[in-house]
Amino acid sequence: LLRSSQPLTGPNRKRCREDERLLGTVLDEGERGFIIDTRSAQAAKQARMTGGGTEPKSFYPQWRRLHRPLERGRPLQESFIKLVEACNDTSISMDRWLSRLESCRWLSHVKAALSTACLAAQCLDREEANVLVHGAEGTDTTLLVTALAQLILDPSCRTLRGFQGLLEREWIEAGHPFHLRCARSAYSHARLKQEAPLFLLFLDCVWQLSRQFPFSLEFSESLLLTLFDNAYASAYGTFLCNSDKERCLCKVKESTHSLWAWLNQPGERKKYLNPLYSHNALVIWPSVEPQSIQLWQGLFFRWIRSSQYLDEAWAEIQRLVEGN
Repeated sequence: LLRSSQPLTGPNRKRCREDERLLGTVLDEGERGFIIDTRSAQAAKQARMTGGGTEPKSFYPQWRRLHRPLERGRPLQESFIKLVEACNDTSISMDRWLSRLESCRWLSHVKAALSTACLAAQCLDREEANVLVHGAEGTDTTLLVTALAQLILDPSCRTLRGFQGLLEREWIEAGHPFHLRCARSAYSHARLKQEAPLFLLFLDCVWQLSRQFPFSLEFSESLLLTLFDNAYASAYGTFLCNSDKERCLCKVKESTHSLWAWLNQPGERKKYLNPLYSHNALVIWPSVEPQSIQLWQGLFFRWIRSSQYLDEAWAEIQRLVEGN
């Protein structure tokens, strides 16, 4: 499983022999690979006019390109805002609620992300092929797909420690611009051009996995909610800045505490464990049928509906498990 940014072929279809050799070394003679492009074919074509583009088939004969467009910018942010507004409208009628839920298209974005991750995982697991994922810069939808694919395939990524390592590797070190993407929340009246809830979309997809496979993830919904909160406002330095370079320049590690160090304290760690967890070495293939994708109520309804009884139920489950 590889990831990158788009090739800079430009309008003149320039080639990069170094890239060709690099991808050539991944494949043995007769093997094939898949390039999953998270842009539409039209968007990839338009990118050539500004210096970007796609891999020319003639220079990458063993690689097959698949376009699976995922929203990453303004449309995704608007979808998030519309969903939050609908969830917080307590006077809404049933018909109006269903209409607004459909029109915001948030669940469609969740389905698209999971579908693309399943495609990448299927190419790796069932086709036994190499997979390269990229969109434009390689720091948004690319990371969404590669992180979810690993969660689907690798049971070690489903442990608490493994999931932290996945986030560190695929989101933080890979350069997801947290400061730009999470500068405001959906509750803010400010509209910044580069805002987009890509990390929230990832967390929502992880929640969908945890709901469909309640025994397979060692961590609970509480961890996902904590990660969401800290991505937007945090007392820790883990999600600060837009890249490792910026974090080094700002001396984030020297001047702030790590969120992971806090979460892994024995007293805190227990709060984020799934009491029903049982190690599952198999690949977990989520259903992406419309009936299977549900609204993450624990996040989107958290300010308008008390979770007291659900929290008490989980505490009792944990007590019973520990008693056995």
